[in-house]
Amino acid sequence: MRPAAFITGITGMAVVAGLLLAGEARLGGGTAGEETASAEDTATAPADAREPAAMSDERAEMIARSAEPAAPSAPLPGNSVASKPADMPQEAETAAGQTARPAAEKAIELVRPMVENAGILSFGGRRLQLAGIVPTPVDRICGPSGRQWPCGMMAKTAVRLLLRNRSVSCDLETVEWKETVTTACRLGSEDLGSWLAENGWAEPTAGSPLTSAAEKARQAGKGLYGDDPRRN
Repeated sequence: MRPAAFITGITGMAVVAGLLLAGEARLGGGTAGEETASAEDTATAPADAREPAAMSDERAEMIARSAEPAAPSAPLPGNSVASKPADMPQEAETAAGQTARPAAEKAIELVRPMVENAGILSFGGRRLQLAGIVPTPVDRICGPSGRQWPCGMMAKTAVRLLLRNRSVSCDLETVEWKETVTTACRLGSEDLGSWLAENGWAEPTAGSPLTSAAEKARQAGKGLYGDDPRRN
């Protein structure tokens, strides 16, 4: 074999071997790089997960509001809805007024009342003033000077003679009233207040429906407006 050909063959084999080694080195470097990058990503990922991005106060407030229950929408005008809280006290007040409303007055018979004066009857410790008139005090004196007479006592006597220990019927809510109550009473069908006004034994209260009857008695000189009946 020629020396030149031998050297050329050896050189070619060396070149081929070098190329093969260079290619293997490149392939190994790429794989190592990928493994390194994968390891860095793996190490970085937990760190990122443990450190969330900072949240502003406004963002936190918006999230908290979105988690709250939604408020009921306001009813449209004209729709039938339940009573508003503002209406409840008024309804409660109305219901209380209905339950606290006093019972209607009814005619109650009172047995043999005592006559305190012309206008007030008594039943034990309870007193009853006849409606529409001003009671005539027992110590009232009537008449001009020199002809005065005890008209208050005479008015009381006139009522006693009318009643003669008989029962009367009075408009009351209950027989268990306390102290003094003002109401109308009747002896049979005769209203006692009207009888006193018509006979001049008591004066009417302001605005009383008995004013006209009392005025007629005054003009006629009856009762308190007349002379001493003991002299007739």
